[in-house]
Amino acid sequence: MTADDSYRRLDDDDYPAYTMGRAAEMLGTTQGFLRAIGEARLITPLRSAGGHRRYSRYQLRIAARARELVDNGTPIEAACRIIILEDQLEEAQRINAEHRRAAESANPTAAP
Repeated sequence: MTADDSYRRLDDDDYPAYTMGRAAEMLGTTQGFLRAIGEARLITPLRSAGGHRRYSRYQLRIAARARELVDNGTPIEAACRIIILEDQLEEAQRINAEHRRAAESANPTAAP
């Protein structure tokens, strides 16, 4: 791996760059909270060669959303389910938009 490859990983949202301690510190939460959302299968951190949990920036954004919901009184299990449903809705909307664009380009004279 070259130095350029290492620097490119810094821009990768999915690169597991953060230890559990650092992730908890960045989110202003506890390591127990991160374990709990992992047990609820909201996020699955990668493991280092030594077995330590490592988190990506994408996973930290999801964890921050869970923390926001929990801080507002939502039980952790419900918060995790809400986030999963939000993600599924976003994906369904993206797919629908792609299908709409494909249908419009296949038949550009049809009225919307």
